[in-house]
Amino acid sequence: MKKSHDTNLVRCQWAQSDLNIPYHDEEWGVPVHDEKKWFEFLILESAQAGLSWDTILRKRPRYRELFDGFDPEKVARYHKKKVRELLCDDGIIRNKLKIDAAIGNAQAFLRVQEEFGSFDNYVWRFVDGQARRNAWKTHKQVPAKTPQSEALSKDLQKRGFRFVGATICYALMQATGMVNDHVVTCFRYAELSR
Repeated sequence: MKKSHDTNLVRCQWAQSDLNIPYHDEEWGVPVHDEKKWFEFLILESAQAGLSWDTILRKRPRYRELFDGFDPEKVARYHKKKVRELLCDDGIIRNKLKIDAAIGNAQAFLRVQEEFGSFDNYVWRFVDGQARRNAWKTHKQVPAKTPQSEALSKDLQKRGFRFVGATICYALMQATGMVNDHVVTCFRYAELSR
């Protein structure tokens, strides 16, 4: 999926590499309503805790393979043998706590789907069903967390999710378009504000 990207476009400051420019231009901030995509972002954002997003983007294809295309029903049934296999694969983040959390989060994800009809129905309630559009002039203005991400974090934790602190939840909200945090000069800001 490697495309040549226009170097004359004004982008958010963090989009500078061959890895994160396509992610910035095509995915980051686009509203998500697909259940598997929600689960993928939830797992990847949780795995990212303490690491750079570029590290996760590099490992994303292998995550997709090893985590059954991010099928929450399959991941929820992973057992000790599968965990051992995952811990031996350097294509992903080999952290037992994060792998165990991914399995537990899959189980919690299924419970949320059952209660709300979909994870999408559940999560968009934290922004009243509509993407929030911020108007940051510089990357330094973008907060690490917000009252909405704190509320989402607390609710997810209450439901048994792990590695879902307020900062991770805000990164999840940014990635999935619940908030438009592209800086106003970025070409994606206007595109996603329509």
